[in-house]
Amino acid sequence: MACFAAPAAEAIIVAAASKIIEKNENKSEEIEVSFDGINVESAHKIPFSRKLRWLSFIQLGGAVLLMFEHIWHGEIVPFFPFLTAASDTVSLGQMLYEIATTGVAMAVFTTAIWLVMLGVSAVIEKRAIREAKAISKTK
Repeated sequence: MACFAAPAAEAIIVAAASKIIEKNENKSEEIEVSFDGINVESAHKIPFSRKLRWLSFIQLGGAVLLMFEHIWHGEIVPFFPFLTAASDTVSLGQMLYEIATTGVAMAVFTTAIWLVMLGVSAVIEKRAIREAKAISKTK
């Protein structure tokens, strides 16, 4: 019915937080290794604001797909009240229950996937920076 509302709300909040963090963020650490003036290796840490945008895009993409699915099944219509479940109180209660259960569960699951992405990203960043520093020391 409207399970896309929870991921969409999270996407909006995370996008706003990303913009605020981006303004207050320092430049990321970057290491460049060059031999004879030719750039051989470059490694840098991805700013946290960009990582937050990943979460926002994941949530927003999921919400858009769910909206399309609900439009396809006729649960979202182009006239007021837009959600067919909002037309009567019984359906409204079911819709709110679906948002609270299914929608929140989807938002939590996709956030967990994002946390796994952060872990993998951290491992890759540390390895790249370690290798770039090792190359610069042998120079």
